Amino acid sequence: MTQQARRLRARLAALGAVGVTALAAAGIQGVAHAAGAPLPVVITGEDRVDLSLHSDNGDPTEPQIDLRLDVPGEEFEGDGEVPPVHLGDYTVRIDASGLKGVAKADLPCDADGPVAVCSGYDLYAGTTFNRLGGIRLDLTDDSEAGDTGKIVVTGEGEGLEFTPLTVDVRVGGPELLNRELSLPKDLKAGETFEPPLGVMNVGGLPSEGAVLRLYGSRGLSFPDDFGNCSSAVVDTGPLLRQHTEVLCTFPDTLDAGAAYSLARPVRVKTADFALHDIFSYSFRPLEPGEEKTLHQGEGRRQGSGPDLTLERAADADPADHTKYAELDLPTTNTYDLELTGASASGAAGDTVAAEIGFANNGPAWISALRSGGEPFSFTVVAPEGSAVTSAPQQCRTITVDGSVPGYRCSVATPLLEDARLTFPFELRIDKVVEGARGRVAMPDWDNPFDSDASNDVAWIVLNAPDAPGDGGAGGSDGGPSADPSAPGTGDEGGSDGPDSGTNGTNGTSGGAEGDDTEGGLALTGAQGVGLLGGAAVLALGLGAVVVAYQRRRVGRDGEAAV
Repeated sequence: MTQQARRLRARLAALGAVGVTALAAAGIQGVAHAAGAPLPVVITGEDRVDLSLHSDNGDPTEPQIDLRLDVPGEEFEGDGEVPPVHLGDYTVRIDASGLKGVAKADLPCDADGPVAVCSGYDLYAGTTFNRLGGIRLDLTDDSEAGDTGKIVVTGEGEGLEFTPLTVDVRVGGPELLNRELSLPKDLKAGETFEPPLGVMNVGGLPSEGAVLRLYGSRGLSFPDDFGNCSSAVVDTGPLLRQHTEVLCTFPDTLDAGAAYSLARPVRVKTADFALHDIFSYSFRPLEPGEEKTLHQGEGRRQGSGPDLTLERAADADPADHTKYAELDLPTTNTYDLELTGASASGAAGDTVAAEIGFANNGPAWISALRSGGEPFSFTVVAPEGSAVTSAPQQCRTITVDGSVPGYRCSVATPLLEDARLTFPFELRIDKVVEGARGRVAMPDWDNPFDSDASNDVAWIVLNAPDAPGDGGAGGSDGGPSADPSAPGTGDEGGSDGPDSGTNGTNGTSGGAEGDDTEGGLALTGAQGVGLLGGAAVLALGLGAVVVAYQRRRVGRDGEAAV
């Protein structure tokens, strides 16, 4: 029993009937509920596990089955102690005796041979705080292809009505692997390529049909139209989630040990703006009755052309097939990032506006799909004689060259191929310095995908001796001379270091909300800078890392008392 449960039980016993009524009114709803109709509790977890004869069946230290209890009500997401919806003893029985001769099971809770009993006292709405534990399944010396067994999970408790869970376990069933892909040579944005798609059943039993899934991120599409395929396009919402998906069903049997290829090619079309978009494909066994229902999902368009079919291929090597088959392409497109500065005039004590511009002139978009949306960054140094009084929320204070006060501003990705962003600053003129300049600059980096580095630097000009010209826009050739000896023109110290000052925008427009991704990996060469010399170059040279987002739950981790 958990400490929380003991505290609540002791509290109820001390308060008696009056206390029970008061606590129920205050939010401990389970006490009042138990006196009425039984509270329905559903035992949840994977209801089917296929064990492969050719692998370790996942991480040997991780379970394939995660058992939880699903209790009616809205899950608690606030601060403080998690309120229970039921208080009272209950037990859950896990019976794996049906796996004898099929597989071995590592059970949670108190196990006596192939049977385990989990006990608890408090239940909470939803599943997060009602975790029983995991079940790990592995093969034994007696396991053979075609063996099947069951795990039965049941529960009981006063005032509770449990819905049991049955887990079907099969050994050596159909196991479909995909033919490996290789990056097409010299594929340019706007062109179409035909990947050599294929499948091999490395399992011990035939597969009664198969499902092919094609996936392309925003810059990819599938122009062919097959009668046994349906497609769905997501072109709204966060850019990271926009994609096209095609599902094709094949009713014919795929024999164990046999390899198959498509009877006709499937084309993948790249958009003019495509760069490091993700293409993937996968085969899986067709479930009974699925052929009629799979293409009827909401938003799916059924194909009307001839059917796409599979044909048996010559002898194939399982080593040439993989569970995950995907490519990032094309890799030859470019974009042009441009900074624009500003100019203003005023007397000492005046506050003036300086609106910095950031643009992607294309033609490529910047997807950052592998990193979950890693930001660009640039630095801003105020002109001599002035101080920043207001900066955008996307910008945080830093020191440039180790001593000069400045700001680093983040531009979140994905970034559209025609993105235009503004970063409004306000400056107080403390001392009038004619032609004072402040430097706005991208990091000093070697980015082969940025086609024009000359506009990666811009200037903020205050009290220019002549009338304002082009607003200080442009790189070293725009605005005032980029004399390296001038104030603020040195390299940005630390500009290629980690940047935790991301602002959550998605790069579609200034201040737009970003995607709620669950974490992100460092942007690899496949997503921005590329793989140079066989080593992943730090994504975009920006020195910004995606801070993994993990939703913080308050309270304990939901383990059931045992």
